[in-house]
Amino acid sequence: MFDQLKAMGALAGLVQNKERLRAAADRVRASLDTDPPVGEAGSGAARATINGKLRVETLTLDPALAAGLAADAASRAHAEGLIRDAVNDGLEKAKQRLASAVEAEAKELGIDELPFNVGKLFT
Repeated sequence: MFDQLKAMGALAGLVQNKERLRAAADRVRASLDTDPPVGEAGSGAARATINGKLRVETLTLDPALAAGLAADAASRAHAEGLIRDAVNDGLEKAKQRLASAVEAEAKELGIDELPFNVGKLFT
């Protein structure tokens, strides 16, 4: 109970110190930008790199998969599914990494004892 009150006091202090909170958010984003997660599908035939703003940074297709895009409708549907799965895999990895980074920042800022887990906001 005392830890939660202490954490709530720290949170109230952070709200008044927006620069410290902004710096923490920048560190969280930078952690993804320096080592971006890569989602994969089809044993790496489609790969999507996600940045700290949860946007697709790069999308890489195996040449055989790309060639299949010009084939028939079934091949295109298969390729589209792999691309979708790679992007979703990358986004899931990014959300998990963001949650971990936010939890670390919350601990650093003294708000890790709040009645809710701030890292869970991203999952």
